Amino acid sequence: MVTALPEAITSQLADQAIELPSWAFGNSGTRFKVFSTAGTPRDPFEKVADAAEVHRHTGQAPAVALHIPWDRVDSFADLRDHAGEHGVRIGTINSNTFQQDEYKFGSLAHVDAGVRQKAIDHHYECIDVMDVTGSRDLKVWLADGTNYPGQGDLRGRQDRLAESLEAIYSRLGPEQRMVLEYKFFEPATYHTDVPDWGTSFAQVSALGDRAKVCLDTGHHAPGTNVEFIVMQLLRLGKLGAFDFNSRFYADDDLIVGAADPFQLFRILAEVIRGGGLNNPEVTFLIDQCHNVEAKIAGEIRSVLNVQEMTARALLLDRDALAAAERDGDVLTANEVYMDAFYTDVRPALAQWRQSRNLPADPMAAHRASGYQERIEADRIGGTQASWGA
Repeated sequence: MVTALPEAITSQLADQAIELPSWAFGNSGTRFKVFSTAGTPRDPFEKVADAAEVHRHTGQAPAVALHIPWDRVDSFADLRDHAGEHGVRIGTINSNTFQQDEYKFGSLAHVDAGVRQKAIDHHYECIDVMDVTGSRDLKVWLADGTNYPGQGDLRGRQDRLAESLEAIYSRLGPEQRMVLEYKFFEPATYHTDVPDWGTSFAQVSALGDRAKVCLDTGHHAPGTNVEFIVMQLLRLGKLGAFDFNSRFYADDDLIVGAADPFQLFRILAEVIRGGGLNNPEVTFLIDQCHNVEAKIAGEIRSVLNVQEMTARALLLDRDALAAAERDGDVLTANEVYMDAFYTDVRPALAQWRQSRNLPADPMAAHRASGYQERIEADRIGGTQASWGA
């Protein structure tokens, strides 16, 4: 346990920013049911207000990512201004081309040129939203793929995907970026069109410098060395964003660090080693759904988990680690690594938060604030936001 963190560490923690997903504050569930909870936002304005509550207590979550079409509003300028009034800003814009009937057999990789154009046009709409809100990043995740061998021409789908991405990329403004996410399966069961970091890397590399890879920490096969992928993408200058979450078996979107906090530590150790911490080229984003837990508290816990593991990773004695490597001292190297991971930084982080006029315990402060009780009393009537709205 450490009672105080050196200024060299706290200065880096102070600069850390973690985007929150608007959809995390809406209702979600399993493939069998979406659960409703009291106080759930009914529109994007209320989602932004809930995200601002997380930032008030943590000081680490100054941006809210939107999901289009779920977060469509009559005036994105009004939503932008609303966010500013609440002390946050609009961040990444996420596209959705997987919930309309036309996309049954794909979107940007679909064999039908009309369907592909519909998907491209949707991304143009997302770029229009970015222009109004001042957002820099367009994040693309695709459900495209096939369920059976022979269902689609794998090479043809990659070619069509490349053409579609090029059309979208060419529409971006000079300060805007595209980040392409990947997932090795789901919902397609035979193949997905962007299943891994290599495919995402190949596609974005053909586009240009402002196209990057988005790494979702839950989107890998069991046993995958995710921190190796982090290292490689940073080394290649192509890591544009993280989607932080956890998974136990196959599906993801559980609270980051819940399933394997040591993996989160290892990932952040590589982020720091590769120059990705507080690097404006690498966006940290929570990508979760809170099915059974309280949504605002779940996001606070997520931010704190990332912050805690970042602090531990910053404690890693790089000089001792390098010396042990040079000496071929395997056990000492591992001991140095594990010492940092096992260090309890929570008391020191609580003290540091207080020094910044933040609550020592953000979770307790939120519970005591009465915010949840107020929104439950105020948000009566209307339609609660959920998947697809």
